[in-house]
Amino acid sequence: MSDTSGNDKNKDPGKPDDKADTPGWAGFSEKEFDALDKVSRNLMQASLKSQHLMSDVMRKAIEGDPVLPNADPFHSAPEFQEVWAKIAEQPDLMMQAQADLMKGYIDLWSNTTKRMMTSDSPTTPAISPEPGDKRWRSADWSENPVFDAIKQSYLLNQHFMMGLVGSVDGIDERTKRKVEFLTKQMTDALSPTNFALTNPDVLRATMESQGENLTRGLQNLLDDLAAGDGRLALTQTDTDGFKVGRDMATTPGKVVFQNDLMELIQYAPTTESVKARPLLIAPPWINKFYIMDLREKNSMIRWLVDQGFTVFLISWVNPGPELKDKTFEDYMHEGLFAALHAIEAATGETSVNAVGYCVAGTLLSSAMAWLEAEGQSERIASATFFAAQSDFEKAGDLLIFIDDVWLKEIERIMDSQGGVLDGRSMADTFNLLRSNDLVWSFVVNNYLLGRQPQAFDLLFWNADQTRMPKALHLWYLDNFYKNNRLAKGELELGGHTLDLGAVKTPVYIQASREDHIAPYPSVYRAARLFGGPARFMMAGSGHIAGVINHPDAKKYQYWTNDALPETVEDWIGGASEHPGSWWGDWRAWLFDRSGDDVPPRTPGDGKLKAIRKAPGRNVLVRSDAKPSKSAKPEPAA
Repeated sequence: MSDTSGNDKNKDPGKPDDKADTPGWAGFSEKEFDALDKVSRNLMQASLKSQHLMSDVMRKAIEGDPVLPNADPFHSAPEFQEVWAKIAEQPDLMMQAQADLMKGYIDLWSNTTKRMMTSDSPTTPAISPEPGDKRWRSADWSENPVFDAIKQSYLLNQHFMMGLVGSVDGIDERTKRKVEFLTKQMTDALSPTNFALTNPDVLRATMESQGENLTRGLQNLLDDLAAGDGRLALTQTDTDGFKVGRDMATTPGKVVFQNDLMELIQYAPTTESVKARPLLIAPPWINKFYIMDLREKNSMIRWLVDQGFTVFLISWVNPGPELKDKTFEDYMHEGLFAALHAIEAATGETSVNAVGYCVAGTLLSSAMAWLEAEGQSERIASATFFAAQSDFEKAGDLLIFIDDVWLKEIERIMDSQGGVLDGRSMADTFNLLRSNDLVWSFVVNNYLLGRQPQAFDLLFWNADQTRMPKALHLWYLDNFYKNNRLAKGELELGGHTLDLGAVKTPVYIQASREDHIAPYPSVYRAARLFGGPARFMMAGSGHIAGVINHPDAKKYQYWTNDALPETVEDWIGGASEHPGSWWGDWRAWLFDRSGDDVPPRTPGDGKLKAIRKAPGRNVLVRSDAKPSKSAKPEPAA
C-alpha cells in the first residue's frame, strides 16, 4: 500500500528504487549508496578524532600547562584598543574606507553577475592579490566565478581592515606597526583558502577521495600535536628523508677543538695551495650550521675550500638546562676567541678573516670592538657579515614585540623548560613572519588535503632547530633589540664600553633585498657604524637564499656601489645590478686580504690533533629528540 506521496511504506528505504523521479533515496544507484556510505564513515571517523583532539586541548588548558603560551602572549589588547579608539575618533577615515569598500563590492557584484550570465563576458577584477601570493594558484580561484567572488570578497575586506589601521593618525609608529602586523596575521588566518568548504582544491579532494583526505588530515593533526606534546609541531617536511652527515654537511673535515659551547671544524683542502690567512666562520647559534653545507651542489663551505681557503667553522652546542647560565660574553670568549687560539695552534697564523652570520654577526661586531679596546684588533684582519645587524633601530617586525611584557613571557616559557628556549618556540616565531608560506600552506596541505609533506632539504634544516640559554637570550634581546646599546655606544662588555667607530678593520657587509629577519635598511645602518673601510652589497632573495646562492645555480642577482651615502635609498639609487651569485665579488675581496699562497693544511697535522670526523656531534643533537642517559659513542677521527 502506498501513501499519497508515492512512497511505498513497506519498501526498505535503504534500497534503491528503479523510479528515478521518485523523491527520497529512490534515485540513488548501488554505487552511489556505497560512495555515500564511505563518505559517512570517513566523516564519522573524522568527527571522533576531532572529539579526541578537542578533549586533549581542553584538558591541557584546564591543567594550565606552563609550556603553552598565554592567550595574548604579545600583550596586544591595549594597542588594539588604542588604535580602534583613534579610528572611531576619525569619522572621515572610516567613511572613506567604507565608501571604498562599498565601491569594491558594487564592482564585484556587477562583474560576478556578468560572468554568471555570460561566461565569455570580459570583466576587470575589483581587486587582485599581491604579486607572488601563492594562495590563489589554483585555476578555480580565477576561472570559477563563485570562487573568484569569494577570493575578491576576502581581499576587499582584508584591504579595508589593513587600510584603516595603516591610515589612522595620532598613533606612534611602533604601536601602529604592531597592530598592522597582528591584523595581517588575523586576516591571513581567515583566508578562504584555509577552510575546507571555501577551498576548491579541498572540495575536489574530498569528492575524489570520498572524505578520506579529512580523516588523513585529522590523523596528521593528531600526530603533530603528539610530537609537540600538546603544542602544534607543524610538520613542514619528511624528517626521515635526509640524514645529517650522509645527505647534508658532507664536506670532508675534522673536529680539531672542542669545549662546552662549540666544536671547531677544520675542512680538508682540495687545492694544491691555499691562502695563508685562514677563514673562520661563525654561524648563528639559533640554527644548525649546515645551511652553509646543505648539499654538495649548493654548499658554501665546499665552494670556499675549492677556492683555496683554509676554512674553519664553529659548530655551536645545542644547549640543555645545564648551560642555561651561559652568557653572550661566554659565547665571545669560549666561542670566537677560543677558535682564534685554536686556529693559531693549528696553523701558526695569528689573525683570521672572520665571518658572522645573523646573530653571530652581532657577536662578531661586538667582539671586534672589544678586541679594539684591548689593543688586539689585529687578531681579526677582516670581517664579513651575512644578514647581520649591529644597529637595531630598523630591525623589522621582530622589533615591535620586544618590550618588557614580551620579555617576561619569554622568561616564563624558558623557566618552564629548564632555563632554555626550545627550538620549537624559535621556529614558531620565524614562521609567523611568513605565515602564509610557512604555516597556512602546510595547514592546508597536511590537514585539509590530508597529504604528507615532501622531503625538502631547506625545510629539513629549518625544522632542525636549536635551543638557547636563558641568560644569553634575554641579554641579547634586551641589549640589542630593545635598547640598541651597541649602535648607541652604550654596550658594556667584559670591562669595556664598546665603540664600533673605533674599529678600523675592513668589513664586507651582505644584505638581502627580501630579508624579513634582518631587513636591508637595518643592515645598511651597520655599514656606517664602523670606522674603517666598509663594502656594502645587497643580494636578491631573502634571509637564506640571498646568502646561499651558489654560482652554478645562476639565480637571482646582486647590487654593488663603492660609495656609502647616508641613506640606503641613496645607495640603491647609485648601485649597479649584476646577474647571478655575489660570491665571486666576495671572493675577490677576500683574496686581497688573505696573504700569499702556502702549502695546503691537512686537519690534524698541526699542534691540534683530529678529534672526530666532520660534521662532528653537536650538529647531530636534535631538540625534538627524547633525552637519553646513555653515553654517546665517540665517532672516530
